[in-house]
Amino acid sequence: MIYKLIGGINLDIESMQKKPPYGAIAVLFIGAFVSILNNTLINIALPSIREEFAIGPATVQWLATGYMLVNGILIPASAFLIQRFSNRKLFITAMSLFTLGTILAAVAPSFALLLAGRMTQAAGSAIMMPLLMNVMLTAFPVEKRGTAMGFFGLVMIVAPAIGPTLSGYLIQTFNWRALFYVVLPIAVVVLLLAIFKLKNITPLRKVNLDFLSLLLSSIAFGGILYGFSSAGDTEVGWDSPRAYVPIAVGTVMLLLFIVRQLKLDEPLLEFRIYKYPMFALSSGISIVIAVSMFSGMILTPIYVQELRGISPMNSGLLMLPGALMMGIMSPITGRLFDKYGARILAVVGLSIMIITTYLFSKLTLETSVLHLMFLYTFRMFGMSMVMMPVMTNGMNQLPMKDNPHGTAINNTLQQVSGAIGTAFMITVMSKRASSSGEQLAANAASKADPNVQPTPEALEQMKTAIEHQAMLDGITHAFFVSTLIAALALVLALFMKRVKPPMPEKVNMEKVASTKKVATE
Repeated sequence: MIYKLIGGINLDIESMQKKPPYGAIAVLFIGAFVSILNNTLINIALPSIREEFAIGPATVQWLATGYMLVNGILIPASAFLIQRFSNRKLFITAMSLFTLGTILAAVAPSFALLLAGRMTQAAGSAIMMPLLMNVMLTAFPVEKRGTAMGFFGLVMIVAPAIGPTLSGYLIQTFNWRALFYVVLPIAVVVLLLAIFKLKNITPLRKVNLDFLSLLLSSIAFGGILYGFSSAGDTEVGWDSPRAYVPIAVGTVMLLLFIVRQLKLDEPLLEFRIYKYPMFALSSGISIVIAVSMFSGMILTPIYVQELRGISPMNSGLLMLPGALMMGIMSPITGRLFDKYGARILAVVGLSIMIITTYLFSKLTLETSVLHLMFLYTFRMFGMSMVMMPVMTNGMNQLPMKDNPHGTAINNTLQQVSGAIGTAFMITVMSKRASSSGEQLAANAASKADPNVQPTPEALEQMKTAIEHQAMLDGITHAFFVSTLIAALALVLALFMKRVKPPMPEKVNMEKVASTKKVATE
């Protein structure tokens, strides 16, 4: 199957798949890795940044929220960009933006410039993951995609694994600016490699950008992400206009966006790919898993740091074996996927997730650190068998021309489901902790001797004990709810089937661009 690229370059997909361009893929891998690593470094640094610039919690949180919003707005547009521009040009542009943003953030004399640097970084990183996924799907045949996507999983897993620990060390040893100075030389090297070594891999089509679709998409996903991230903030909550207004507006815009895409011949996002049943099923499973997955990522640090008093750096070390286990298993899972398919992996992995998540719901204030580390590591082991096989199985059913839309939709859903999962789990935990705290206080009051006046120290100890027990009740209840959600994903996984993509379609040469600029690239 031969595609004609912009500029008259012919790309023989079948020949390339027999000898994939590993060098070019390695450059893309490192770029995606450093962009994800950068995003995971910042969270632990927020208190230090807040103190230096003398700003409030809501203001400093924009370093994370703004990054997420830019990603949510640009990722849906990645399908258009990947089809219209060469992967070389896109990656160099994205890496240039990311490098510029890193420099701005590192030297920022004010919070405004720091935020501008972070959002510039986000504009570059937003395109990297969809671009890398699309290159992988193009460069490898279906029978080897599992192994390839397994190594792709390393990027998604190892960077978040080492991020918190590395961030804690750098902040304790230097200051928060070191987070950007560590990333900067890597970004510069990747950019130079891309300029001199990266070649074009993905086929191009002459597609037009519908600006109304882009506007609707930006408001829709931006509003939904901002609304749910605000709802997940305990200082804001669901009853604040900052939460429900953006969610309502975003939902309405999303419906309008979907209706418009179904009417266009060249949509910004091709929602008609949901006619492929395994892709639709994989999307549903991925959303459910993401919501359940965030329970461990959010609730475990709260339990470890707030209830057990373990430092952020040590809590990162506690969770590091689990994340590294997931990274080690990712390539192995990819090979197993190529051999056995996704369903058996998903069923086994989700069964492990259900058991370990349920055991998390039995935590106490005396649970040993070793027991906690074992549970978290084994939960990550189960999760490593689920995410990438489920996603890859769905993508395998799509024709190659729809791969950019599939990767864009999957990455957008990850952003949205992550925000929803965070808000949902924080809400479940907070509601249960509040009701439990009231009940514990009432029980303590009923058992108190009215003739004995407790000392202020005793009252403070009792208050602290009630707060800790109430928080523990909230966390364990949220883990139990997460267990039920994982069980739903297991039921859905039973309906998975191994698929092959449709026969290649002939390229419509009328839609092939005639520009010659890319030929020299």
